[in-house]
Amino acid sequence: MKHSNSTLESLPTTFILAGIPGMEAEHFWISIPFCLMYIIIFLGNGTILHVIRTDTALHQPMYLFLAMLALAEVGVSASTLPTVLGIFLFGTTEISFEACLFQMFSIHSFSIMESAVLLAMSVDRFVAIYSPLHYTKILTLPRIFSTGAVIGLKSIILMAPLPILLQQLPFCGHNVLSHSYCLHPNLIHLPCGDISINNIYGLFIVTSTFGLDSLLIVVSYGFILHTVLGIATGEGRKKALNTCGSHVCAVLAYYVPMIGLSMVHRFGHDVSPLLQIMMANAYLFFPPVVNPIVYSIKTKEIRRGIVRMLSEKRFRV
Repeated sequence: MKHSNSTLESLPTTFILAGIPGMEAEHFWISIPFCLMYIIIFLGNGTILHVIRTDTALHQPMYLFLAMLALAEVGVSASTLPTVLGIFLFGTTEISFEACLFQMFSIHSFSIMESAVLLAMSVDRFVAIYSPLHYTKILTLPRIFSTGAVIGLKSIILMAPLPILLQQLPFCGHNVLSHSYCLHPNLIHLPCGDISINNIYGLFIVTSTFGLDSLLIVVSYGFILHTVLGIATGEGRKKALNTCGSHVCAVLAYYVPMIGLSMVHRFGHDVSPLLQIMMANAYLFFPPVVNPIVYSIKTKEIRRGIVRMLSEKRFRV
């Protein structure tokens, strides 16, 4: 699709990203916790991926889905890293129009993947509790890898139209963003033309992914609770519920900040910019920081794998 000359002329060449308003002089010190978070994210999720890849005993549905979750979280964090550290370490606030659209596409695509994997993990827990004897027969390796491929393809296909739609809109010189990275809810407020199609399609993506995924996760846990209550012994119920503990934490860590950020973007027009930035950072950084820690502590197989990996490294040294 070709742009009209007027549309091309009204497209910004760059966007201006925001650090933390009123704290520009402290940006270098603020970069320290961000650097620590990135270290935890890449080291924690990378360790889980390495342990699952190298330990054949962990080549089971639950851990393969966990590996997909770790990959999605690494993808989200890698998408934000260049601009976040660029702002707080080097004071670089400009990003080209094309790079901003690509970052937006990457962040939201990996976020959609993350939500879909959390849904797949809830189904995995239901099958494991409802039909433990047929667990590996139902969730075979080909089905798991096919599920991962469908999740990735669906995320890309759903997000692909958004950058194209934004390129059709006039911006009339508006190019100042509210965050340290490009998010669609922030970008969509800048154009001076009719954004109804963009809003409708954005709402379709939200409802068909995050909305539907969260609803199905709740339904899955309804079935899980119904199945657990049918287990005769209290010890059996406790053991069954314990297998869901880490996943429940992951779901809460993902959806609570996301819902909070959505509410701020939709209804918080009078909310302070600082609160918006804090909510956006919680949405993007909290899950990938917390999940590796939770799974390392609460999942004994992952914990054993990490201990074994560290022991082998110490032995080699």
